[in-house]
Amino acid sequence: MIELQRLTKVYRGGQLALNDVSAKLTKKVTAVIGRNGAGKTTLMRILSTQLLPTSGTATINGFDILRDKGKIRKFLVSVPQEGRPIGMLTPFEHLRIYLTARGMSFSDATEAARKALKELELWEFRDRPADMLSGGMKRKLFVAMAIAAGADYVFLDEPTTGLDPLSRIEVWAAIKELRADVLLTTHYMEEAVELSEEIVFMDGGKIIAQGELNSLLEGFKGMIRVESSSPVDGWMRVGNIYFTYASADEAEAYLKKGFSIKQITLEDLFIRHGVMEIEP
Repeated sequence: MIELQRLTKVYRGGQLALNDVSAKLTKKVTAVIGRNGAGKTTLMRILSTQLLPTSGTATINGFDILRDKGKIRKFLVSVPQEGRPIGMLTPFEHLRIYLTARGMSFSDATEAARKALKELELWEFRDRPADMLSGGMKRKLFVAMAIAAGADYVFLDEPTTGLDPLSRIEVWAAIKELRADVLLTTHYMEEAVELSEEIVFMDGGKIIAQGELNSLLEGFKGMIRVESSSPVDGWMRVGNIYFTYASADEAEAYLKKGFSIKQITLEDLFIRHGVMEIEP
């Protein structure tokens, strides 16, 4: 379990990145969503002991991130969004170097690397320089490192940003192979739904909603989103799309009038909490 205890982070210049955040994260896979600047990456960096909070603390399996950094780093693997493999090194070399740096013997690291690469279907590419791997394979390589390390917790910051749809699916499949508890941040709503058991919704450095998908969208039960590319009096607007919410029983009537009908998704959670800029 991860427990956040009044975490606050203020960067130089007064930028408030986390604002007195308290929560308990108990699910096997938790996704943290929110727009840029919501505090997602700051939270991940603090929990992985890479960044000190201004105040407050957190515990992971009972270990305090301030007092027990060394112990936490032994059972936790963090993959930052900006993480990139070293171009000249092969996947096999990446894993063996990483695992020996974590304290494994060379023989144990070699065996763990072999198993992880096979598990993620990277074995046939084990001797190929990282520069020659696809984007999806490069991200899968980091997941393989996490698997091989036998970590209890894996933190993934925007694991599929910039990947094409096929590569994204490959990385999703790799993440599902992890036996560790996973905390990930993402901008992709379908990724949060596909991978997580619980979703944490952040904005302005605070957690403004937390729970399983169905509970988060309880307020939209039995509803649909109706959209139009042309202005409609009384409807809300996001960008160039005008929309309103209606009962699902009214879907056919709206379709006959030429409007588009959309199912309720996590995007509507952003709208309900005023995170998207809406113009009446």
